Amino acid sequence: MSGNIKRILYAEANYEAIIDKNGYFVDKTKYIARLENVANPIFLRPRRFGKSLFCSMLECYYSIRHKDRFHKLFGNTFIGKNPTPLKNSCLVLHLDFSIVETGDLVEIQKSFNHVCNLEIERLVKTSNELFKDTISVDPDLNASANLQTVIKSIQTCQLPPLFIIIDEYDNFANQLIMGNKDIVYHHLIEDGGFLKTFFKTLKEGRQKRSIQNIFITGVLPMTIDELASAYNIGTFITLVSKFENMLGFTQAEVDTLLDEVYRDYQIDSSTRQNVNQLIKNQYDGFRFTNESRESLYNSTILIYFLDWFCEYKTIPQHLTDLNLKTDISWVKRLCGANPENAKNFVTQLTLYNSVDYDDVLLTSRFNVSQFFKKDFFPISFYYLGMLTRNDYFSLKLPNLNMRQIFVEYFNELHQIDVSTKYQKVMRQFLKDHNLDNLFSGYWDLYISQLPEAIFQQVNENFYRTTFYEICSRYLSNWFTFNVERSYPKGRSDLEFVGKYHESCAGIRIVIEFKYYSNTQFAKFKTSLSKFQLQKEDTEQIKGYIEGLKEEYPEAIISSYVIYCVGNIGFKVFSS
Repeated sequence: MSGNIKRILYAEANYEAIIDKNGYFVDKTKYIARLENVANPIFLRPRRFGKSLFCSMLECYYSIRHKDRFHKLFGNTFIGKNPTPLKNSCLVLHLDFSIVETGDLVEIQKSFNHVCNLEIERLVKTSNELFKDTISVDPDLNASANLQTVIKSIQTCQLPPLFIIIDEYDNFANQLIMGNKDIVYHHLIEDGGFLKTFFKTLKEGRQKRSIQNIFITGVLPMTIDELASAYNIGTFITLVSKFENMLGFTQAEVDTLLDEVYRDYQIDSSTRQNVNQLIKNQYDGFRFTNESRESLYNSTILIYFLDWFCEYKTIPQHLTDLNLKTDISWVKRLCGANPENAKNFVTQLTLYNSVDYDDVLLTSRFNVSQFFKKDFFPISFYYLGMLTRNDYFSLKLPNLNMRQIFVEYFNELHQIDVSTKYQKVMRQFLKDHNLDNLFSGYWDLYISQLPEAIFQQVNENFYRTTFYEICSRYLSNWFTFNVERSYPKGRSDLEFVGKYHESCAGIRIVIEFKYYSNTQFAKFKTSLSKFQLQKEDTEQIKGYIEGLKEEYPEAIISSYVIYCVGNIGFKVFSS
C-alpha cells in the first residue's frame, strides 16, 4: 500500500484540510460557475449532506488569501481547469451560525455578535495589507455596525468586494423551535431586532456593490421567510433541478469513489457487488426536485461507512450513524402538542412507507406556524431529510437507514419491547438457520405486543419492515439485509445476506411476504394448518432466485414464502 494513499476523512468540513491531508473528495466545483449566475443564492438541505464542506470550498475559491494556493487546492478539479474571472478576487466573510449559543434573547444577541465580530475581525486582520489599519473591529459594537464599517471602507477605498457565506443560517433559530422557546423565536425575528438589522446590512451592501454575492445554506426555510421584510433579495435554488446534485452523491460519483477506495486500499474486488447493494439500500434514495430524477446518497453518512470499511475491510455492525438518529427529536417536537399526531404519522409510514402530500405546498418558503400544522407534516419532514419524493402525490422514507429509525420510534410510541427475550431465538437461528422458528419467535415476542387497533391495519409492508428491524437489531454482526430489492422479474420483500467476512458468508435467504385479511383467506375454504403454498407465489419467488443466481452463482440460497392471515396466524413455506 502506497505511503501517500488517500484518506477517508469522516466529518471533515474544511476543504483546505481535505486537500492538505490527501483526503478523498467528490468534485462538486462545476457548481461554482453555475452559482455565479444566481444573485444571493439560498440553498437548503438536510443535516449531514455536506453543506459546511461546500461553504469551505467556496471560501477557498473566492478568497484573495488563497490565491497563491489555487493550483494546489483546485488544480485537479473541474473549476481548476475551467476557472471563472472571479476566482480569488474577493474578501470572504465566512459565518457559521451553528455556533451561536441559545438562551434568552439577550444571550443569543450577545453570542451572535461575538461570533460575527470574531470573523469580521479575522477578515480585517488577515487582509490588513488592503485595509492598512484604517479600520478596526469594536467587540462592544453589534455585528451589523462592524460589518457596515467594513462595507463602507470597501466602497470608499475601492477594495475588492466581499463574498459572504452564511453556513447553517437557521441553526440557532431551529434550536429555539426544538426547545419550545416559541416566544423567544418570535422576538428574534421581529422588526427592529438584531437579526433583521444584520440582514438589512447585507442587503444594503449588495445594493452598493460592496458585496459581490451572498451564499446562504441551512435546513429549513422558515427563518429566511420570517426575515423577508429585511432580506427580500435572496434567490431560492433549493428546488431548482440543475442544482439538485450540488450536494449529496450521485450513483456515478459513488462508483468512481469506490473504484478509488478499492484500488488504494487493495480491497478484494469480489466484495464489491455486496457493498454496492448494501450502501445503495442504506444511504441512497433522496430526490429533492423531481421523483423521476436520479436519487442521491447522503454523502456524510456514506463517508461514515467508508471510514470503517477502509480501516478494517469489513462491513460495520451498525450502519446508521448515531448522529442521524437525533433527527427523530424533530418528530417528537412537531407532534408534541398532540401525541396522537405522532402515533398516526409514524404508524402511517411504518405500515405503508408512504404519506400523501400537496405538491403546491412544497415551496421554498413557509413560516413557523405552517411548520407545526398536521397537514404540513410531510413538507416539514421532507426538508428535514426524513421523507423524499415518491411520486407527484406522495412522499416516502428514502432508504433503510430512515426506515429503521422510524420503526424504532414506532416501537417506542407503542411501548413495544424489542430489547429483552429475543436473544434465545436469535442465538438459535445462528446455529440452525431455521427461518420458521425465527419468524415464530418474532410473532410470539413482537406481534403479540401490538395494540389491537394497529394489528387490524397490518399489511405485507408492516411485516417485512418490522421483521427486518428486529432481525437487524440482533443479527447485524453476521448479516446485512435487502428490503424490496429489484430483479428483472420483480422485487423481493426481504433478503438476509451473510457478511463475506463472517461465519454466515455466502448465505442468502430470500423471503416473500403475503398478507390476507380474514375475509380474503376465507375464500380459500381451508384452515391455515391445511393451507398450501400457492403456485403463483412459487413462480414469483423463483423469478427472484434466477436473478440472484446470475449475480451470485456461488451463493447458498434458500427461499421462503410467509403467509400472514388476519388475526389467525402465519405459515412459513420453504419454496
